[in-house]
Amino acid sequence: MRPPSLRRGVRGGAPLPLLLPALIGLAFLVLPLVALLVRAPWRSMPELLTSTEVWQALQLSLVCATAATAVSLVIGVPLAWLLARVEFPGRGLVRALVTLPLVLPPVVGGVALLMALGRNGVVGQWLDSWFGITLPFTTTGVVIAEAFVAMPFLVISVEGTLRAADPRYEEAAATLGASRFTAFRRVTLPLIAPGIAAGAVLAWARALGEFGATITFAGNFPGRTQTMPLAVYLALQNDPAAAIALSLVLLAVSIAVLAGLRDRWMTAS
Repeated sequence: MRPPSLRRGVRGGAPLPLLLPALIGLAFLVLPLVALLVRAPWRSMPELLTSTEVWQALQLSLVCATAATAVSLVIGVPLAWLLARVEFPGRGLVRALVTLPLVLPPVVGGVALLMALGRNGVVGQWLDSWFGITLPFTTTGVVIAEAFVAMPFLVISVEGTLRAADPRYEEAAATLGASRFTAFRRVTLPLIAPGIAAGAVLAWARALGEFGATITFAGNFPGRTQTMPLAVYLALQNDPAAAIALSLVLLAVSIAVLAGLRDRWMTAS
């Protein structure tokens, strides 16, 4: 049991050498967001958010982010289970490759997708010649780019939840005659549902804010591949008010995600 002083935390005033840089750091992070709110065109916000160009970007972003999250769930949850429950040679390397998009510059990810799935790509050339499927610079390309950068968030969240879950429930189901897949579907999935939900929300938010891989692999075509971050970039050059309006939408989504996941990574004071 921890001593009372540790349970209560350190009391008293903060020393100036720590307080001053802490306040500077807080101001550095908060000031740009406050400036965004101060400069927001509140009176014209409804008109800006309902314009054709902005609405197309909003709608496309929501649809593509949701589709990318669905793709991540379908292939990411089994991948997380594999990493958490199955021992195989090179598992550490596989885990490193899965998490690589987290640290890889998004533009590099877009270039890698082009090299793999472009018309002259390693796989894309066969998709084009055999099936007539072209993925770059299409709405499907947006979904693929967003899933590429967002799925690691889901995999990490679900794998961590699986490692924390007690495997004895699955073992008990196996002793009762359930197959491994039945045990996963009937026992494991309900146990890790909160982790899956948290990972899906993180993946959705990351997909919604994706820029680099999307513009590199899918381009910036209004109504087809222009998502909200791309629309913000374009509007900043021609219509700063619209750029601020779209930025506020993305800011609101980010705040909602952090608020929804607060209890998973913050301790109560």
